[in-house]
Amino acid sequence: MTDHTGSPTARDVLWRFGPMVYGPTVLFALGEGAVIPLIPVIAAQLGADVAAAALVASALVVGQLCGNIPAGWAVARVGERLTMVIAGVVSLGGVVGMALAPSLGIFALAVFLIGFCAAAFGLARHSFMTTRVPLSFRARALSLLGGTFRLGMFVGPFVAAGLLALFGDEHATIWFFGGCLVATVLLVLLGPDPEKQFLMPQEQAARDASVDTEDTGEPVTGSIRLPRRETSGAGPGTGVIRTMWRHRRVLSTLGLAAASLSAVRSARQVVLPLWGVSIGLDAQTIALVVGISGAIDFALFYASGQVMDRFGRLWAALPAMILMGAGFVALAFTHDLPQAAMWFAMFAAVLGVGNGLSSGILLTLGADVAPKADPAPFLGSWRTLTDAGGAAAPLLVSGIAALASLSVATGIMGAIGLVGAFAFVRWVPRYVPRARA
Repeated sequence: MTDHTGSPTARDVLWRFGPMVYGPTVLFALGEGAVIPLIPVIAAQLGADVAAAALVASALVVGQLCGNIPAGWAVARVGERLTMVIAGVVSLGGVVGMALAPSLGIFALAVFLIGFCAAAFGLARHSFMTTRVPLSFRARALSLLGGTFRLGMFVGPFVAAGLLALFGDEHATIWFFGGCLVATVLLVLLGPDPEKQFLMPQEQAARDASVDTEDTGEPVTGSIRLPRRETSGAGPGTGVIRTMWRHRRVLSTLGLAAASLSAVRSARQVVLPLWGVSIGLDAQTIALVVGISGAIDFALFYASGQVMDRFGRLWAALPAMILMGAGFVALAFTHDLPQAAMWFAMFAAVLGVGNGLSSGILLTLGADVAPKADPAPFLGSWRTLTDAGGAAAPLLVSGIAALASLSVATGIMGAIGLVGAFAFVRWVPRYVPRARA
């Protein structure tokens, strides 16, 4: 079913194309989510100490950082579908390397390879959504895409726990990931190709190529225009480095704001467990509080897309950043209070709400400002910037906590969130399209 413009509708995305659009991502994220918690455990079995095990676990993030720009080049050259197939097959090699690694170095290299391929996988689907999903449904579609990753990371650890109870061997989760990758590759190869069925009509593309530069918070359901200075000359085959230079202005402004959001998100995953330990809570209580925060986060992922499509991007980005920034700042002052555990649980829930409201924002903003003719190279740069923000946050928290205290580190992350909120207010209206009256 299409609307009067010939574009796919929300019902098309959710029902007719949903299994092919979101199914491969769910499978990949489910397998990855099952393996991630056990990477440090397996590294320790191969002789790593605590610091080395943490370094091996970080190889996944480093691989993803390194893979974004090459993935943009690959998608621009061979298309989303073939890129996903290649990434899936190469990831299978990484899975075999993890399962059979005779040494810590080979295991770390296999983890890096999986992170590298995860970047290609994620960027391919992001590029597909950018070029083929109409603007009126873009935020909801991308929030669903972000929700599939959240689903995999939320359910994956429970699958890993079940496999450990059944087989008693951490390597069972690695082979489970391999099975998910085989299913992913088969689904992409044998299923109907959404790239061909999701073709946007010429009149929709022409409308998407028109120009406007202000976001007033109005529903983005009408015809829109993008800044000509950010799209001119970005035809098919544009090089990645040239694309980065052409879009240096948006990457150095709105891109840095997006990186601050990624940093605050990542800091939440580090600060909450450390805070629970610091105030003397047992592991079960910490896991319960963090789990409830994650459940709130997961429950709100689609609401974020609805808000962005109906009212504008700022209506989701700004509350999310203010909630997380203010939540971190407030939490920083509760460490030595008599009811520290109660405050910890309350602000963990606040951070969960803020993170849930931010679901899909980075994907949507990247799609909004990407050149329509050839978005993949730009998205590679965009995702590298946002992933770098997420990767830097744990290092920043640990460094500040070592030099000062965990409370100071938490407060600084909150300040970064509030500065990021101001940056969104400043730059989203300049670069993101709005509905025309």
